[in-house]
Amino acid sequence: MKTALWVAHVHVTDADAYGKYAALATGAIAEHGGVFLARGGAVETLEGPPRARNVVARFPSMQAAHDCYFSAAYQEALSFAKGAAQRELSIIEEL
Repeated sequence: MKTALWVAHVHVTDADAYGKYAALATGAIAEHGGVFLARGGAVETLEGPPRARNVVARFPSMQAAHDCYFSAAYQEALSFAKGAAQRELSIIEEL
C-alpha cells in the first residue's frame, strides 16, 4: 500500500486561534497514523503566494489521510483554523 502526504501551505492571521487548532490537530493526525515531516521551519517560495507556515505529514495510506481530515477530532480542530488562517491542503499519494 502506498503512503500519502498531507501538504499544507498556511498564512496565519490569528495566532491564538491557530495555536488551538494546531494543538488539537496534532492528536487527530497521530490517531490516524500521521507523522510530521515538516512543520513550520524555513521556507523559500519560488512560485505562488508565499505562506510562512508549511506542513507535511505522512500517512500510511490515502484512505488514512482522507479519514483523518473528515474525522470528528480533526473537524473540531479545524473549527479553530477557520477564520484564523488562509490555507491550502492537499493529499498526495507517494510513489
